[in-house]
Amino acid sequence: MNKSPFFSIIIPIRVVTPYLRETIAALEHQTFKNFELIIVDDKMSGVVSPAIKRNLGTKKSQGSYLAFIDDDSYPDPNWLKNIHQQIKIHPAYAAYCGPCLTPPEDDVYQKASGLVWASFLGSGGAGVYRNTISKSQEVDDFPSVNLIVKKADFNLVHGFNTHHWPGEDTILCLDLTKKLHKVIYYHPSIIVYHHRRQVIIPHLQQITRYALHRGNFARIYPETSFRLGYLTPSFFAVYCLLIPLFINKLFYFTWPLYLYLALLFVTLVKFIAQRNNIYSSALAAITIPITHLYYGLLFIWGFFSVKLLFKPHRLSQDQYHGG
Repeated sequence: MNKSPFFSIIIPIRVVTPYLRETIAALEHQTFKNFELIIVDDKMSGVVSPAIKRNLGTKKSQGSYLAFIDDDSYPDPNWLKNIHQQIKIHPAYAAYCGPCLTPPEDDVYQKASGLVWASFLGSGGAGVYRNTISKSQEVDDFPSVNLIVKKADFNLVHGFNTHHWPGEDTILCLDLTKKLHKVIYYHPSIIVYHHRRQVIIPHLQQITRYALHRGNFARIYPETSFRLGYLTPSFFAVYCLLIPLFINKLFYFTWPLYLYLALLFVTLVKFIAQRNNIYSSALAAITIPITHLYYGLLFIWGFFSVKLLFKPHRLSQDQYHGG
């Protein structure tokens, strides 16, 4: 690697896992070689949030651009090459990002989760472009699983806010766009493959963190979180809870539910038409309304929560030794 790398790739981890080894292997096959890799684990930082680990990594970095990726993800071979090309075309942007696709080797339950995230009905609030290949566009919020930030701008906003997890990437993007008045650029060629949580329990465990923090952010950072797409699942959840109260007027009160079910059916047909596995398509269709109800209620809880605390999960001795 060069002494003055163009990119500093920073990965926060708890311990070494097979997914991390896969990430490192993919980085070794990058067609653009001018980069350094910085991995920050518990031994280096202690049991702290990913935001703190990323900030520690940036302090050790020498690159002009900070490339953030998670340890359960791996980049396309031309990831850095395509980012570098977009930087040359659009040098004034503060950050760059691209789609986070479901790896083809994920199992059927992971692929079902991926279909939920990639469908308009499943992730309208988060933005379908995050999980599918979409047209190039300017965005104001993107997760750090595939986020590349100009180091000078990162330093101007003092890096990641370490009081939140997840959500530190949302605050960083908000700082870049509102405080610096700069732009985040999405391009479909900047591809990362992100392993999904299996439906349905692991999927919902991940949704728990996202829903609580997005709800909390809708109150304290409304600029990018108090949006219809994020609020709609809560409207849907409350609506479903109210249906028994209108048992005598179900014909008039349940037409939105019939519309929702029709959209769900169309989404299922679309999954199958895209040559997805029928079983994973059915699982995804079942998971979408469960996700909406679960997310919607937790979003409300998060909205009225005064403070949400980071609680790192416990690791077994085997995991600490790389098992």
